[in-house]
Amino acid sequence: MARAEIIEEIPIGLTDLKAELIKIKKRDVELTPRSTKLEDYLNHVVQLSKKEYTELVGELTKLKIPRLKDIHIIKIGDILPETVDELKSVLHGYALTVTSDNMKKIVNVTKKYCS
Repeated sequence: MARAEIIEEIPIGLTDLKAELIKIKKRDVELTPRSTKLEDYLNHVVQLSKKEYTELVGELTKLKIPRLKDIHIIKIGDILPETVDELKSVLHGYALTVTSDNMKKIVNVTKKYCS
């Protein structure tokens, strides 16, 4: 059996995953049952277009908040918290401390992209 080797780990957001699934669907014509279920989920959950998502991630990166890594930025982009409390809930799962001023900056950016 072939042995898979991980070359690089890059966090990917739900919007990027949806775009990749569309490419796979075009290539393979028909999706597997698991991929079809994933497609239904992504159609229900993903709120932003690829362009909007890229802009949001770019704006969050430009804030240059200390200790905030790509994985955190992508999670924030997926969830789109509208309040500081929602942002705290998103970041609660990580060993990360962000000042309240920086949290307000993040929420101000994400509010622009909420529908």
